[in-house]
Amino acid sequence: MKKIILIIILVLAFQAYSQENWFSGSFNSNAQYYLDDDKTGDFNEDNRFRSNNYLKLDARFNNFTFGIQIESYAPQAILNFAPTFNKKIGLGNYYANYRTEKLDITAGHFYEQFGNGLILRSWENKELGINNALIGGRIKYAPLNYLQLTALYGKQRKGFDVSDGEILGFDTELNISDLFKLKESSINVGFSAVSRIQEIENAAPNFNKNTNAFSGRLNFSKGNIYTNIEYVIKSEDALVEFKTVKTDNLATGNALVFNTGYSKKGFGIDATFRRLENMSFFSDREQEGNIYNQQVLNYIPSLTKQHDYSLTNIYVYQAQPKLSYNPIGKSGEIGVQFDVYYNIKKGSSLGGKYGTKLAFNYATWYGLDAEYNIVDRTYSSEFLSFGKKYFTDRNLEVRKKWSKQWASIFTFTNLFYNKRYVEETVGNVNATILVAESTYKITPKKSVRFEAQHLWTKEDKKNWWGGTIEYNLSPKIAFFVTDLYNYGNVVKKIHYYNIGGSYTKNTTRIGLNYGRQRGGLLCVGGICRVVPESTGFGVTISTSF
Repeated sequence: MKKIILIIILVLAFQAYSQENWFSGSFNSNAQYYLDDDKTGDFNEDNRFRSNNYLKLDARFNNFTFGIQIESYAPQAILNFAPTFNKKIGLGNYYANYRTEKLDITAGHFYEQFGNGLILRSWENKELGINNALIGGRIKYAPLNYLQLTALYGKQRKGFDVSDGEILGFDTELNISDLFKLKESSINVGFSAVSRIQEIENAAPNFNKNTNAFSGRLNFSKGNIYTNIEYVIKSEDALVEFKTVKTDNLATGNALVFNTGYSKKGFGIDATFRRLENMSFFSDREQEGNIYNQQVLNYIPSLTKQHDYSLTNIYVYQAQPKLSYNPIGKSGEIGVQFDVYYNIKKGSSLGGKYGTKLAFNYATWYGLDAEYNIVDRTYSSEFLSFGKKYFTDRNLEVRKKWSKQWASIFTFTNLFYNKRYVEETVGNVNATILVAESTYKITPKKSVRFEAQHLWTKEDKKNWWGGTIEYNLSPKIAFFVTDLYNYGNVVKKIHYYNIGGSYTKNTTRIGLNYGRQRGGLLCVGGICRVVPESTGFGVTISTSF
């Protein structure tokens, strides 16, 4: 199957490119050379040089599209990528697709999301080392302009292998506004069902190999107001502790997310409430708790502000959907997030000549209010009660343009981080962070950006400061110097410095850097992976054609 699709796409790519340029591709590479460092430690792994490389090719011919992604991890993947990315070169993804106005059929690898992703999302993020594409088949059918149906079957990608669990899914989306020809509002309803089928050796007599999840959702908008709600139920599933599946300890799961907001010119407000209970969902049960985000079947990002600065990303909250009894009892999370945006008018006393933009965010997350029987591995929870506080973040961002050349951003953050429940280590952290950033346009094509940061805390590793200078010589060439200094750390004071630059031409970008990587969480869109402390050189290359 792989060889057939590879041959077909190469033939069609040649035909398409030679005829009407129906051929596209991209190449991405991230290479690291690791060095010994008396501060970050010696490199004691195999292969100081490591690289991740991805070549993606797609070709379309009439209603058919074919694609492949060739991947290389040579001589090994960069640090803390899943061990299953273990080939020096191999065929990662491949697919064939047929599409008409009403019908869309895919065979091979594909990505899919139902609703908010609470019961199914397959996706790729190369920076995080995530590629949980499904391999199998998917059919999308739109019999009417207001109705879309999706059915799929597959196994989830696991590096260059596939999961043991089989996935069945069905989704329907009904546009009520189109059905009843409503012109002043938009109403959509949806229903999804996903089943994970996995045999477990020596399972208890009453254990069901199928774990089923069902969700219903409603989206509504009218004028300046919008709202959406989704509710999920998950059937009984086994408890997984230390990669051991306990089929005599079963529990159901559920989730509720409600989002609403209002926006008009110069003002907007958005609010989200979410409750998760026992909502970890993996294509292989044994993968519960793996640090590489492998074989995660659903998508549960942290609902907090996604900060842009290094010090505001030290104490990053991760969603807590799982059920666990060891070392502490946890069964999920409950919390809210609010965003308020306001533009102070130009010409006012506070707005000045160019106006001022304000953005306030508040997020707070708690464990479920529950009682745990650690011996029997059972629990009971309250639906709308708040338990132990996990995390709180209050932040204000002010964007101000002073002149045609000068613009600034000021950020204030105050947070609480419960290390015991979020990381399952010890301690709490209360921290305050200030960030000031300014950009000066020397010419329309040249600019320099300055960034200063400071973090105050009496807990954990104490105080930090950080700074960045970035010089954009032209739209093609840029240089930067950055440093984070943990000067409050009584055990080890350390500078995490970096220096580098980039060159961009058309769709090609090459970046070089040298410096130290702070150990901790690297997060994109509310999903994180752990990265170790390291020192070395880095090269990134990306291009498309």
